[in-house]
Amino acid sequence: MIYIVIPVFNRKHFTKECLLSLQRGTNQHYKAIVVDDGSTDGTADMLREEFPEVEVLTSAGNLFWTASVNMGIKHALQQGADYVMTLNNDLEVAPDFIQSTYKWMARKPAAVIGALEMDANTREPAFGGEVVDFRTNTVRYVLQELSKEKQVGLHKVTQLPGRGLLIPKPVFEKIGLFDQDRFPHYLADYDFTHTALRNGFELYCSYDARLYTYPEESGERKNRQSKSIKNFYNHLFDIKGGGNLRDFTRFTLKNCPKPYIPYYLANGYARRIIGYLVK
Repeated sequence: MIYIVIPVFNRKHFTKECLLSLQRGTNQHYKAIVVDDGSTDGTADMLREEFPEVEVLTSAGNLFWTASVNMGIKHALQQGADYVMTLNNDLEVAPDFIQSTYKWMARKPAAVIGALEMDANTREPAFGGEVVDFRTNTVRYVLQELSKEKQVGLHKVTQLPGRGLLIPKPVFEKIGLFDQDRFPHYLADYDFTHTALRNGFELYCSYDARLYTYPEESGERKNRQSKSIKNFYNHLFDIKGGGNLRDFTRFTLKNCPKPYIPYYLANGYARRIIGYLVK
């Protein structure tokens, strides 16, 4: 059985629609674990009344994404999980999402597998995995290289986000949980998948497992839409800032090959500072 860990903080309407989309799935062989990190909008009551089958773990509101996910993963592993999936609450899954996941899980039982992200508004593919070149600090977006006919099956990547990320138990046994000390909110998923890749685990994005996201709802997107000195500071230094320089530095020192670190850091700093101003 796949144990699905969903970290939440408020925004109960998203959590509800996410769980309902899982319920509509053609395969119900999963266990959902919601980690509620101190929600104050009635999330706990909604979960108790409308989703009694969902296991809910609670905290006081100081975990952020990574520690919340780790809490759920630890609980799932204690329950005997062989596979854990991390899933954000502000998305919905396609009806055959779990079914497709099981299909490729059977063929690649030791691989870490991500999902194809669809734009919930346009219903068009939006993200399908990345291949990073540390030497030049460039990223190839796999989706952009594929014709419509080839947007199926598994495609190899070098990093994956945490939304819809399937992780076999042996990965945790070898590399541990997500690094919540270095990456409390952002980059923990990319760090984890790079670490898995270095330790011999294959990474794939499954174009058959589709989930639907709302790009405009991301905190970083909203931060960029309303530009100000305060938001610029938050972008670079806040724990939820998409361009957080501290986290980027830690990610680089941990994952970038040493000969490429100076250029990767300098180029990355410039992109985060200038990119906010021009985009």
